[in-house]
Amino acid sequence: MVKRITVTQSKPASTNGVAALDRAIAILDAFAAADRSLSLAEIAARTGLYKSTILRLANSLLRGQLLERLDDGRYRVGPATFRLGALYQRSVVAIDILLPIMRDLAERSWESVAFYVRSGDMRTCLYRVESKHPIRYTIREGDVLPLLAGTGGRVLAAFSGQQGEPYETIRKTYHCLSVGDRDPETAGVSAPVFGPGHTLLGALTLSGPSTRVDAAFLQRMKNP
Repeated sequence: MVKRITVTQSKPASTNGVAALDRAIAILDAFAAADRSLSLAEIAARTGLYKSTILRLANSLLRGQLLERLDDGRYRVGPATFRLGALYQRSVVAIDILLPIMRDLAERSWESVAFYVRSGDMRTCLYRVESKHPIRYTIREGDVLPLLAGTGGRVLAAFSGQQGEPYETIRKTYHCLSVGDRDPETAGVSAPVFGPGHTLLGALTLSGPSTRVDAAFLQRMKNP
């Protein structure tokens, strides 16, 4: 489903600077994971902004390499977004520590392993190691999913103070097992990842098709 981000066109003069920034962010946020590029009309439809406003703000985004204009006049996200994303990844967790653990888990299980961080009421896949199986549950780095659906999101919610069940149990057992929670054809097991001072960094999730990753498999991975 394509999202629509509606931004109010007119703001009081005293907030023009903030309004311009909000609109520029809306332009970048109009791009979805499946979009290789967007036309001016598509950006306008998704943001609710006038085309003249988009063109004016796009010039600044182009100079900052946050956007690129293609030969056919369409736009795509620019290389500066990749640099900022990489900076964010490294700021959350030490990649030289986390990735070897993820690769080892994927090697032993032959299933996909992902690391999620909380983003408000959503969660973002920060790192991903794919399964060796040709049929696998596919999530890409950067994908954003609902927080309270799936084992990774439930772990993040539990260790962020979410009350009630199943969060009380997750806090006691330090893991969450599920078959068909977010998707009836997938299953997974997740555990929290902590930093210094028991600070929650994210959730590590092993997942795959429920035909392979059944309850017995999840129990074996929980207790190797």
